[in-house]
Amino acid sequence: MYELMKLPYGINSLEPQIDGTVMDPHYNLLYKTYYNKLMEELRKNNYNFQYSLEELPQHIEEFPLVDRGVILHNLGGVLNHNLYWLSMNPSPSAPSGKLLEKINSQFGSFNNFVRDYTARAQFLIGSGYTTLVTNAEGELIIINMANQETPYSYNLTPLFTIDLWEHAYYPQYLNDKASYINNFWQKANFDYASNKYKEMFG
Repeated sequence: MYELMKLPYGINSLEPQIDGTVMDPHYNLLYKTYYNKLMEELRKNNYNFQYSLEELPQHIEEFPLVDRGVILHNLGGVLNHNLYWLSMNPSPSAPSGKLLEKINSQFGSFNNFVRDYTARAQFLIGSGYTTLVTNAEGELIIINMANQETPYSYNLTPLFTIDLWEHAYYPQYLNDKASYINNFWQKANFDYASNKYKEMFG
């Protein structure tokens, strides 16, 4: 059985950039609903939990075709939110170690990376996520994915993400997604991303 990720900080800890009145339903209602629906679908299919959550998208063909869409949607909802919670912290942190070296190599500087990431996020139409991923060779890519698609379905490892569904910033920012994205950087946390990249590439 997969465990529900506990929020690594308090509901109100990201204020004022992300209000507790946004975080509360986001974590306690929406995120938990994805988790509960995923578990319901897996149990219905007598799944024995032999794969990690991250491996499961690569084995979706082992489920009946009629159930794959629902499983992938809710699986993505869990995986994407897990990373989103880890991509923020009341005490923000910048990339470090090998990840910072790679960012500087590919983007020129961390400031350039933030500029490019922000522009990509602003470009996303509709609901989804802007995610920093790495391929098997260690190349960094900033991608937009719609709805609850997960990079794991495409043999990409996600390192850092921002949730761009309206529920991530509404009603605090209303329809001002640009302000939400800009303010998000004040709580951005790269500890997980840096550690994951080091784990993968030394």
